[in-house]
Amino acid sequence: MSKQSFRDLKETIELKDGEIDELTMEIENKNDEINKLKLYSTKLKYEKQNLEDKLDNEINNEKAKIKELDDLNDKIKEKQDIIDDKQEQVKYLRVLIDDYKTQISENTQNLEIQLRKISKTYEGLLLQKDKIIEKQDENIKLLMKEKEEMMKTNKTTIISLKRQNDNYRQLLEKYEK
Repeated sequence: MSKQSFRDLKETIELKDGEIDELTMEIENKNDEINKLKLYSTKLKYEKQNLEDKLDNEINNEKAKIKELDDLNDKIKEKQDIIDDKQEQVKYLRVLIDDYKTQISENTQNLEIQLRKISKTYEGLLLQKDKIIEKQDENIKLLMKEKEEMMKTNKTTIISLKRQNDNYRQLLEKYEK
């Protein structure tokens, strides 16, 4: 081999070594980028898990609130049953008073005085009953209104959380691709 071809060969080897070094640096850069993407992907997965946990917690909280509302509904039904029972008692008392009035017309003045006392007591009871019923009606209306507002708020919150979850899933799908 001639010196010239030996030099050419040596220069070619040096050029190839330079190209190899450049390609090695590119590979290292690409490896760094891949590692960064892997870290970012891990971070996104962790954030996704956190968001899913938060969503699960929110859903569980909303379920608990709905259960409270159901319990409240049961209590309202119980109160309504009590009110109905009291109204039946009042009707019964009215019938009794009518019977007493009939007996009064047939009895002495002492019985008339006693009947007047009973009538006054009855009227007081009716006033108390009416006040109690009014208060219970107001309480029931307030409870129903609160229930409706809470249900609207819960539905809005659930819809919002579902939308956020869908948006995060779409973002995750984009990054995973």
